[in-house]
Amino acid sequence: MFEAHGPLQRSGDGATTIADDDALTTTLAGGLIKANPQFGATGGKPVTQCSLRALDWSNFFLSDVRDGIGPYLGVYLLAAYKWDAGSIGKAMAAMGIAMVIAQTPAGALIDATTQKRLVMAAASLVVAVSCVLMTVFSSLLAIVFFQVMIGVSAAILAPGIAALTLGLVGYRRYPTRQGRNEVFNHAGNLVAAAFAGLVGQLIALQWLFYAVALFAVGAIASVLLIRKSDVDNELARGARSEIVEGEEEEAHISSFAAVISSRTLLLFALSIVLFHFANGAMLPLAGQYMTQASPGSASIYMSACIIAAQLVMMPVAKFTGDRADSWGRRPIFLIAFAALILRGLLYTVSPDPYWIVSVQLLDGIGAGIFGVLWVIVAADLTRGTGRYNLVLGAIATAASLGAALSNFTAGYVVDWTSYPGGFLFLSGWAVVAFLVFYFGVPETRPVQSKS
Repeated sequence: MFEAHGPLQRSGDGATTIADDDALTTTLAGGLIKANPQFGATGGKPVTQCSLRALDWSNFFLSDVRDGIGPYLGVYLLAAYKWDAGSIGKAMAAMGIAMVIAQTPAGALIDATTQKRLVMAAASLVVAVSCVLMTVFSSLLAIVFFQVMIGVSAAILAPGIAALTLGLVGYRRYPTRQGRNEVFNHAGNLVAAAFAGLVGQLIALQWLFYAVALFAVGAIASVLLIRKSDVDNELARGARSEIVEGEEEEAHISSFAAVISSRTLLLFALSIVLFHFANGAMLPLAGQYMTQASPGSASIYMSACIIAAQLVMMPVAKFTGDRADSWGRRPIFLIAFAALILRGLLYTVSPDPYWIVSVQLLDGIGAGIFGVLWVIVAADLTRGTGRYNLVLGAIATAASLGAALSNFTAGYVVDWTSYPGGFLFLSGWAVVAFLVFYFGVPETRPVQSKS
C-alpha cells in the first residue's frame, strides 16, 4: 500500500484526499488555473515558486517547439521555392520518422541523466537553430537534415517535461500538476498558431520559422529557471515512490524486460496505440469531407476545427487533473474513448462545415483527457522501477506508428467505400480500444492511507 504524506482529509464520499494549500491565482486563461505553494519531492522541503512558475512557462513555450515548423513547412516550400509535392512529402516525413526512431532512446536518456534541464535546453536550441537555417538553405538534403534534427530534439522534450514535473512535485501532486501543464500547453498552441499566422501573413513566410525559434528561446529560459536543487532526479525517473518524513526511500532500477513483462502495462500500451489508430485520421478526413461541401473555405473551417478543440482542451485538462485522484483514472479515461467513438459516428451525419466544427469539440474532450491521463497512468504503472521515461518513449513510439497507420489505412477505406465509411471504420477501432482498456486496465490510482 502506498503511503500518502502531508495533510489528509476525508471527502464527502469517504475517499481520502489531499488538503489544499493556500492558493495563488494566476491570470492565464482567465484565472482557469491555480498555483499552489507546495512541498516538493526533494526531502520534503518546499519547491520554490520560481521553479513552479518556470515549469508553467516551459509547458507554454514547448507546446510550439515540440511540433517544429509542422504543416507550415509545406506551405513555405511550395510558395517560396515551388517544390513538387513528392519532395515536400519527403521533407515533411523526415521529422516524423526521426521522432519515432528517437523516442524510446530519448526516454532512456532522460531517465539516465541528472542534467535534464540542460538536455532540454540543448534540444530546444537545436530546434531554434534548425528552423532559422531552413530559411537560408533550401536544398532537399539540407531541409531533410534540419527536419531530422528537429525530430530527434522534439523526442527529448516530451519525456523531459514529464520527468521534471514528477521530480518537482512528486506522485501525490502529479495528477493536478499534469492537468495544469496541459492547460499551459494548449494555451501555448493557441498563441503560437495565432502569432505564426499573423507574422507569416503580415511580414513574410520566413517568420513562420522565426516564430518557432522565438518560442524555443522562451523555452530555454524557462527550463533553466527551474532550480536544479528542486528536482529529485531519482523520483523524476520513477526510481522510488516518495519521501517519507524526510527519509529517502532507496532508489531501485528495474530491467526493461521486467517492466514490460507487466500484462497491465502492455494492455495499456495497446489501448493507447488503438486510440491513436482510431483518432489519427479523423481530423484529416473531416477536412477532406468539408472540402466537398465548401471547397473555397475549407482552410478557414479547418483552422476553426483546430482552435475549437484547443479551447475545449484547456478546461477539460484542468478538470481531469483535479479529478484524477477523487474519481480515479479509469472512469475519466473511458470518457475519452467514448468521446472518440461518438465523434466518428457523428461525422457521418453531414459534411456541413458548421456541423463538422461542432462535432470537433468532442476532440477537445477526448484529447484533453488523454493528454493528461496517459502520462499519469504510465507513472502509476512504472512507480518504483526507474524506467518511467523509457516507458513513456516506448509507448509514444508505438502510438506514433498507430497514428501513421491510421492515415494510411483510412485513406484506402474511403477509396473503397466513402467518407462516412471511413469514419465508421475508425469508430469501430475506437470501440476496440475502449474494450481493451475496459477489460485490461484496472484502476491504477494508488490507495492512500494515513501513515
